[in-house]
Amino acid sequence: MGVISMRSVLLCFIVSLLVMGITSKQTLAAVLQADRVDVLYHSYDGGGMKIDGPAILLRKKTSETLAVSAYYYVDSISSASVDVMSTASPYTEKRKEAQLGLEYLHEKTLMDISVRQSDESDYLAKSVNLNISQDTFGDLTNLSLGLAYSDNEIKRNGDEFFAEQSQQYRLRAGISQILTRNLSMNVNFEAVADEGYLNNPYRSVRYVDNTQPSGVGYQSEVYPNTRNSFASKISASYYLPYRAALFVHYRYFSDSWQIDATDVEFSYRHPIAEVFEIELKVRHYQQSQASFYSDLFAYRDAQNYLARDKELSEFEDLTFGLGLTYLVPQKYSFGDLRSEASLQWDYIKFDYKNFRDPTAGEVIGTEPLYGFSANVIRIFYSLYF
Repeated sequence: MGVISMRSVLLCFIVSLLVMGITSKQTLAAVLQADRVDVLYHSYDGGGMKIDGPAILLRKKTSETLAVSAYYYVDSISSASVDVMSTASPYTEKRKEAQLGLEYLHEKTLMDISVRQSDESDYLAKSVNLNISQDTFGDLTNLSLGLAYSDNEIKRNGDEFFAEQSQQYRLRAGISQILTRNLSMNVNFEAVADEGYLNNPYRSVRYVDNTQPSGVGYQSEVYPNTRNSFASKISASYYLPYRAALFVHYRYFSDSWQIDATDVEFSYRHPIAEVFEIELKVRHYQQSQASFYSDLFAYRDAQNYLARDKELSEFEDLTFGLGLTYLVPQKYSFGDLRSEASLQWDYIKFDYKNFRDPTAGEVIGTEPLYGFSANVIRIFYSLYF
């Protein structure tokens, strides 16, 4: 539970990569994707936290209008992060997730529904997703709409009487437009409503307490039981004559906890000979703090809601990415089938503006601001049949 925020970001990326695949081609009409098997190994290492594990996706068309898919994902985590070391002991745990999906194509309308379950020792999440997209205006425009519902059961290891729940509702809408032969753009919107128990049952805030030898006391975090958020994203892709491509993405996020965030990414994909593609990426993210966040409160119960999760503080991160894809010649592939392999590496530098390192041994409230770097590695193999 101590790394749900970071793991969620990583998981969303992994699932998107598995479901969408690695491709530089623009889809011009509503068609079902090719039959495929994808295998992925991922690793995240940074800030005293190690997350790694495999994932596999199987996708098969039963006809030209119907396809089924399934994926299974496992990650193992060991954490001795600054959050853990300041109030608790390092820990390890394992998380498993499975999803089943069904896609149906009717003329130029594509519909898909999926059910998902994620299970770990103190957290059980079940969700259902429904998406529909429609090609129109001569297949140059694609409109999409999505709905999702998630129900979560939250426990606390070592406390058999602790049991909480939360729910999440998502609404997505998007438009994709081919503007010229080489230029396409996408605009997407997402609204999310969370309710129930939204904080971490293990996390504490700290406050000034002169009755303690250390000068600091601790109490459990207290969050609001609702959170509404809205995000918009605009993306553009420009395909160059020599099979290279430029990509740019801008995303804006805001929520009812008064967090505002922006995310800008640029990437360039370049072919090498006939079998390799190299990708370079740079991304910058920054956010403001939640209204009820503080690194150090003035006294116990200083306000109704209390948080010291560094992911709710003011911070920014900068990512540099490098990827290499190998388009395996059919004579070297399994059964002479088309396949590709990819190795991707991201280096991420995190800088927190108002979260201090409590393990630094300095006077309370004057510790150095926290920051760390992380490496994310993904090894990906796809077989098309």
